[in-house]
Amino acid sequence: MLNNRTEFERVVYDEKFRPLITEKQVRERTAELGKQITEDYRGLHPILICVLNGGFIFMADLVRQIELDLEVDFIRISSYGDAMKSSGNVRLVKDVNAELKNRHVLLVEDIVDTGLSLQFLSEKMAEYDPASIKFVTLLWKKEKARVETHIDYVGFEIPDSFVVGYGLDHKQILRNLPAVYVMD
Repeated sequence: MLNNRTEFERVVYDEKFRPLITEKQVRERTAELGKQITEDYRGLHPILICVLNGGFIFMADLVRQIELDLEVDFIRISSYGDAMKSSGNVRLVKDVNAELKNRHVLLVEDIVDTGLSLQFLSEKMAEYDPASIKFVTLLWKKEKARVETHIDYVGFEIPDSFVVGYGLDHKQILRNLPAVYVMD
């Protein structure tokens, strides 16, 4: 159960969370990313693929900021389960349904840390022979990367801390928080 101790602090499972990125900051940065993607993809009719489950809120807000005809699809991978850090083993849970050959693909992630999921997704998408593959993430723990990672659109670089909210979960809850919180 979610309890409010103060307006800013959240306590769940006896863990304290404090705001890292406000709702306003998320909204403003998402609008900026949407504008940049609009400029970069003008005339290309991109397909945005949301990486479930965490990316769905960011994706929903992002596509509303992109002023282009676009298509959306979803893919689900797993590397965390209910743990607070990646297992390092990435597996496909749900594949895309759309035809990607010769399409401009933009994969939408909630968070990138080790880069292993991005590496897996890049290899998986390449199998479909798209015209291009680019990545957008709300959050990037750049200092935690275990593999070389190139992300085309980054919302925020954050420290290597456990975060929740705005799609990111803790034991499958807290995704619905409108801001990003960090565990104390």
